[in-house]
Amino acid sequence: MGAGKKIEHAAEAAKGKVKKDTGQAVGNESLAAKGKAEQVKGDTLQAGQKMKDALKD
Repeated sequence: MGAGKKIEHAAEAAKGKVKKDTGQAVGNESLAAKGKAEQVKGDTLQAGQKMKDALKD
């Protein structure tokens, strides 16, 4: 996987985690849910790229 994609996917997951934690801290369920969705998306993209890399080897 290219370094750029790794960074993008990790950033997506990190951004989602921050939103989720912020939403939970202030009691904003909508923000927490959006953050969780972004975090899951980033984690899923990372897993997909890791599988692609494993198949290339």
